[in-house]
Amino acid sequence: MASKKNRKKNIVNLRPNFMWFWTVVFFAIMGFALFGQQSREPMKSDWSEVEKLIESGMVSKIEIVNRDKAMVYLNADAISALTANEDSKYALIPEQGHQFEFQIGSVETFRNDFDKVVALSPTPVALTYDNHRQDWLDMLLGWLPWVFFIVVWIFLMRGFSRGGGGAGGGIMNVGKARAQEFDQDDPNRKVTFKDVAGLEEAKVEIMEIVDFLKNAGKYRELGAKIPKGALLVGPPGTGKTLLAKAVAGEANVPFLSISGSDFVEMFVGVGASRVRDLFEQAKQKAPCIVFIDEIDAIGRARGRNAGFSGNDERENTLNQLLTEMDGFQTNAGVIVLAATNRADILDKALMRAGRFDRQIEVGLPEIHERKQIFDVHLRKLKLDPDLDREFLAKQTPGFSGADIANVCNEAALIAARHNKKFVSKEDFLAAVDRIIGGLEKKNKVISPEEKRVIAYHEAGHATVSWILKHASPLIKVTIIPRGKALGAAWYLPEERQLTTKAQWMDQLAATLAGRVSEQIFFGHLSTGALNDLERVTKQVYAMVAYYGMSENIGNISYYDSTGQSDMAFTKPYSERTAQQIDDEVKAIIAQAYQMAQQTIEQHKEGLTTLAELLLEREVVFTEDVERIFGKRDNSVEQSSTSADPVAEQSETVTE
Repeated sequence: MASKKNRKKNIVNLRPNFMWFWTVVFFAIMGFALFGQQSREPMKSDWSEVEKLIESGMVSKIEIVNRDKAMVYLNADAISALTANEDSKYALIPEQGHQFEFQIGSVETFRNDFDKVVALSPTPVALTYDNHRQDWLDMLLGWLPWVFFIVVWIFLMRGFSRGGGGAGGGIMNVGKARAQEFDQDDPNRKVTFKDVAGLEEAKVEIMEIVDFLKNAGKYRELGAKIPKGALLVGPPGTGKTLLAKAVAGEANVPFLSISGSDFVEMFVGVGASRVRDLFEQAKQKAPCIVFIDEIDAIGRARGRNAGFSGNDERENTLNQLLTEMDGFQTNAGVIVLAATNRADILDKALMRAGRFDRQIEVGLPEIHERKQIFDVHLRKLKLDPDLDREFLAKQTPGFSGADIANVCNEAALIAARHNKKFVSKEDFLAAVDRIIGGLEKKNKVISPEEKRVIAYHEAGHATVSWILKHASPLIKVTIIPRGKALGAAWYLPEERQLTTKAQWMDQLAATLAGRVSEQIFFGHLSTGALNDLERVTKQVYAMVAYYGMSENIGNISYYDSTGQSDMAFTKPYSERTAQQIDDEVKAIIAQAYQMAQQTIEQHKEGLTTLAELLLEREVVFTEDVERIFGKRDNSVEQSSTSADPVAEQSETVTE
């Protein structure tokens, strides 16, 4: 059943809009005044012409209006005679008012001239006076310009009211908060924890907030204070906003949602004013939840890079936010939730206890959580009965909830494009490839020599990753261009939390194997290894400068997890150490290059077979690689951190 508020809105929407009626009336009057009277306009004349008409006996009456204008009325025979000729200069109105009018200087002078001419007229001419004649239409025409400008002004102000300011609108209400209130009584918009798959730890941690809003008395009796605010931190697309809506849905309280960028405005003081208005609305609706999405837009640390990117208005808004969060009691029934993927750049004053007391990590889902997320997004799809959802979860390591939703939608689009009756496993695999690697470009012009180089490059990746124990397992290899890549080798990295140096070295060797294969089989290097070299360089610098995996540098890490280092323009180490880091990076890359070279030399024949098979079929799967090199040795447990799926699953050859 719809809420009372929704019913009121529906009643209001059913009322007729009289503004359209008055608009039509206004333009009808203007059209009638401007165009409807044009045919009744008398001809302008002067006394000399009227004098001739009087002498000819054509004038029946002359009326003096307001002692300055004379209106001349002709008889019917005169009108017919003057308009009988098609070439006549007269366009007169038969028997409808006066036909001529002209201005007079003095009534006495005109009367003398009139008496002289009337004596010569064969017919009598009446002379009358009217000092108060003013048609209502003349009055309307005089007021029309003013009415027009007033109506335009009203429309402009109504436009400002709808588009400016906050939810209440108006150019004078620009300081009002633009918070969107979600009606929890509407079943179509209500979100609960059942709609949030995965995130089990986050839901347990945030459940106390829901319980407080439902059963506040239990906490007050013991003197406990619920946290004023909770900060949801995690990568984009992991469900932070959805989790906040679920909290409001479970607690069944008003939910005010606003983005951090909504506080930013070109006018000075507007941001702080909107913060005050937001918390005032929250106190009036208490108990309620205030959710600020992307809070880093206004919560960035103050005073950093002063003079370069300072923003006094943003800092004033942040100061007001800090003040408001201190200005209400914990038991007032107002809970502040915020979300960001850049907690490292937030101001320390915002993070202290008493404001955002808790940080709730909302990370990328694990394999069992991905399976639950697939279950949610597959509800509306018509699926193959034999579809294995656990298989889909295994194929998407490092995917966020938003990525999984995109995979499901892309799979349905692909199935519809091929006129299928249901979505199958092949459609989901094609969707994963589409999202990670981009669209296939089968019509891209590639010469036979380039295609051969690409095949041996990708075969080198596949060979070394299959032979080395710690490299990620291979799924398939293709030389079909996709996105910016001319070829790709797809892997399925193990979801591990730790990576040893030996495991990392095998991964580096597999990444460099494409360039090694080109050098061994063709005797030259190409630009195709750009992406490989970029990834290897970044990974090795992380090994040396962050993870302390270099004997010469030692157990030292120059990584700044807070993101608030004062050394923004300088390196946190000396030039000598920088030189040592560069030397160590070169040595480790050379070692991984040598490992790949030795592996390819030992399995040169198998690599050649695999490359020729690629040239023939363009796509090679795990079964084909296993048939060429034998079963993969898994005696040593493999490990790999769960990272960006593009970096882990796609080896690209870039032009």
